[in-house]
Amino acid sequence: MRIKKVVDLSLVVNATTQTYPGDPQPRFEVHSTIERDGFNLLSVSMGSQTGTHVDAPYHFDESAPKIDELPLDRFVGRAVIVNARDLGPRGRITWEHVTPVADKLEPGVIVLLHTGWSAHYGTDLYFDNPFLDADACRRMIALGVRTFGIDAINIDETPDADHPEEGFPVHHIIADVTGVIAENLTNLAAIDFDDALVSLLPIAFEAADGAPVRAVALQLEV
Repeated sequence: MRIKKVVDLSLVVNATTQTYPGDPQPRFEVHSTIERDGFNLLSVSMGSQTGTHVDAPYHFDESAPKIDELPLDRFVGRAVIVNARDLGPRGRITWEHVTPVADKLEPGVIVLLHTGWSAHYGTDLYFDNPFLDADACRRMIALGVRTFGIDAINIDETPDADHPEEGFPVHHIIADVTGVIAENLTNLAAIDFDDALVSLLPIAFEAADGAPVRAVALQLEV
């Protein structure tokens, strides 16, 4: 077996990384330099869900597993890509979007919701993201799916003054089955091959609600 292609699905994290409203803004400070100390070392401060990241069930359920308590197989699996690029601002990803790939849904796969919304990253429009319909989520879970990713800031609708929140139903539905959510993915269009192996392995933050990841899709030749 060899790796034919590696696709980076991750946002670069820096001091200007766009974060969910109210989340900590990342800070990067030089701690040590070669000139002064003989080596370079960076001091980094950021929220647990900065940039491309995964949510643990604990994010919305105090009694649910934290990021370091989840089995690692939750974060690695064959990709099933749901094409939802037809949606505009705050469009709802319904079962109709899932139907073309429903026969591929089974335990162990990772569903990637391809909205194309990462093109709006860094703008105010990024917060008007398409989002997953709760019923469509339940139907995918019934088929065994436990890991979901989206190329947007939120798998649920992002509330603002004109759009009161629905209570983050998809986050709760996935948490209830000890599932995992990846958000702020990017570059999903570059997965132009079948049976991509996706890795969403997070930093092993102790007792955390989530953690950043370097998300990648691998094309394997067996």
